Amino acid sequence: MRRGCRPAIGKGGVVEQTATVYIGNLPWGVTEDDVADLFRDFGPLLDVRIVQDPRTGRSRGYGFVELTSPDNVAKAVSALNGADFNGRVLMVSNARPKPRRQ
Repeated sequence: MRRGCRPAIGKGGVVEQTATVYIGNLPWGVTEDDVADLFRDFGPLLDVRIVQDPRTGRSRGYGFVELTSPDNVAKAVSALNGADFNGRVLMVSNARPKPRRQ
């Protein structure tokens, strides 16, 4: 998944700005569809990904949601950070770019 802002091609070939949200403290049994349902009120979703342990296939308890604008990200962070989701208090923030390996 791409983190941070990047251009996306919208309707009519218009370039739009996109942004990614980090979501942490997810319940182990949550699905990407569950997370998508949580974020739908904040605009169109381009991507939802829950990070899984490659060895076990089990959720690591965090993921990323890509929205179509930084404004939608700000609304989602404001509304969902600290919110209860299936008995867990969510940590929601702007995603940081992945550090480059040297």
